[in-house]
Amino acid sequence: MGALFQQLHLSFWALIFVLQLGQNARGASESAVVYGTVSINGNAAIGRIDGDYVCATLDWWPPEKCDYGTCSWDHASLLNLDLSNIILLNAIKAFSPLKIRLGGTLQDKVIYATGDSQQPCPSFVRNSSDLFGFSQGCLPMSRWDELNDFFKKANVRVIFGLNALNGRIPLSDGSMGGPWNYTNAASFIGYTASKGYSIHGWELGNELSGSGVGARIGAAQYAADMFSLHSIVLKVYEGFEIKPLLLAPGGFFYANWFQELINKSPPNSLDVVTHHIYNLGPGVDEHLIEKILDPNYLDGEANTFRNLENTLKNSKTSVTAWVGEAGGAYNSGHNHVTNAFVFSFWYLDQMGMAATHDTKTYCRQSLIGGNYGLLNTTTFAPNPDYYSALLWHRLMGREVLSAKFSATNKTRAYAHCAKDSEGLALLLINLDGKNTVHVDVATDSAISLRVSNHRHKHSKRKSVRAGRVQKSSSMGIREEYHLTAKDGNIQSQTMLLNGNILAPTQDGEMPSFDPIKVISSEAIVVAPFSIVFSHIPDIDFHVCRS
Repeated sequence: MGALFQQLHLSFWALIFVLQLGQNARGASESAVVYGTVSINGNAAIGRIDGDYVCATLDWWPPEKCDYGTCSWDHASLLNLDLSNIILLNAIKAFSPLKIRLGGTLQDKVIYATGDSQQPCPSFVRNSSDLFGFSQGCLPMSRWDELNDFFKKANVRVIFGLNALNGRIPLSDGSMGGPWNYTNAASFIGYTASKGYSIHGWELGNELSGSGVGARIGAAQYAADMFSLHSIVLKVYEGFEIKPLLLAPGGFFYANWFQELINKSPPNSLDVVTHHIYNLGPGVDEHLIEKILDPNYLDGEANTFRNLENTLKNSKTSVTAWVGEAGGAYNSGHNHVTNAFVFSFWYLDQMGMAATHDTKTYCRQSLIGGNYGLLNTTTFAPNPDYYSALLWHRLMGREVLSAKFSATNKTRAYAHCAKDSEGLALLLINLDGKNTVHVDVATDSAISLRVSNHRHKHSKRKSVRAGRVQKSSSMGIREEYHLTAKDGNIQSQTMLLNGNILAPTQDGEMPSFDPIKVISSEAIVVAPFSIVFSHIPDIDFHVCRS
C-alpha cells in the first residue's frame, strides 16, 4: 500500500503541474479542453530511421553573407568557427555521435589546398557579379586538420560536400555541362584518407538538381560524375573494412530528375539521395509564424516525402533517402522565429513526418550560423530547437509506428519504439494556443501492458485511459517531458522543460533532462502551444523487440 500511495501521490502532483502549464500558457484568456485518443498501430513499422537520425550542418558562409540587410553568420563558417569553445564541444558530444554535414551553397566554389592543387588559397570575397555572390574560396589543409581533430574529440560523423562545379562549362540550355573535373577532389579525398580522418560520407554538389539554385546539372551527367566519385573512393579506400557512403545530389526534389539519377547511376555508385527543405519560403516573410502554426500548410511537405519514398520503392534500389539540409525559411531564416521556441513546432513535426516516410537521417540547417542555428551564432548557447533535437535523439527509437490522433489536426502525434529501452516513445505537439489537449493512448496490437488486459465491453482495443481499465497489481509509470516557452511567448529563445529553464551549466555542460513521472493510465495533458515527449514502458510491441 505504501508503494501504491507513493505512486498516486507522485501522479497527483505531476497532474497538477501539467494543468498549471496549461493555465500559464493561456494567460488571462479562458481555454477549452479537447479530449482525444492517439491510436498506435504496432503490428509493423512504417519506417526505420538511423540510430543517429538527428543531423546538423556547418556551412561555408563568411561574415559578409547578408540577407535583407542583416548579416547573421558572424564567425560560424567552417573556415573561422571557434573550435575551442567548450559549449560547442559539449553541445555536440551530448549526441555521441552527431552526424554533421559540411557544405552549402559555396561548397561548389571551394578548392582544396592539397599539394596537387597548384593554385593559391584565397578567401571568399563578396562580389555580386560572381556566381552565388562570392569569389572562389579555399580550404587550407591546416584548417582541415584542425577540424578533424575537433570532430574526433566531439564524436562527429562527418559528411563532406564536394565541389561539383569544378571544370564545368555553361551550355546553351542554361545548365552546366561537361564532366566533373575531379582532380582536386580526388587529391583531397586521398589526403583525408592518408591522415586517417574518418569520413562517414562524401556528397557531391549542392542544389544543382532539377532547375537548380544558381546553377544546374543534368541527371545523366550527374550519374556519370557519381560513378567517377565511386571509382575514386574505391581506389583511395582499397583495403579499408568500412568505406564512406556516397551521397547526392544535395538539392531540391524533382521527381523525374531524381528518378533519372537513380536509374542511370551504376550499381553501388550511390548509397543515399539527399534533398533540401525550405518549405516556409524566404526568411523575410512576415507570415512565417502563421505557416508554422497551420497544420494544413505543414502537411504540404508530406507530398515530397511520399513521392521520394515511392520513387525509391518503385526503383527497387537499395538507395535510401536523407533530408540533407532543412532550414525551413531560406536566406538565413528569421530572427526570433527560426531560432525561437515556435520553430520547434515546425522542426519536430517535419522530423516526425519525414520518419514516417522512411527517411533515414534529417540534417538541420544549421548547427550554428544564420538565424536558424541550433546554437546561438555569437554566444554558442543552445536555441530551443537544440533541446528539441537532443530529446528526440535520446527518446525516439529506430522503428517508426503509425500514430493517428482523433480529435483535432492542431495536435500532431508521432510514435516510435523507445530508444535503448522497452516500450513506446510518443511525441505530441499542440499548435493551438487556446486549447489544452487531454490525450489517451490506445492500441490493439500491444503484446504487453502493465495495466490490465481487461477489454471494454464494446471494443477489443486495449486502452491506457484513466477510469476505463482496471489497474493491475503493479501500477505502471510513464515519463513525460513538457516543453514550453518562457512566459508563454512562443518567440522566446528560452525553452522550459517541465517548468524549468534549459541552459548550459557554468562549466558549459548541457543541462540534464529530468522527466516528471505519471501513472500510465492517466491521460497525457498537453498545454496550449506546448510539446510533450513521453516514454511509456507499459506499452510494448513485437516490432520493438526485433
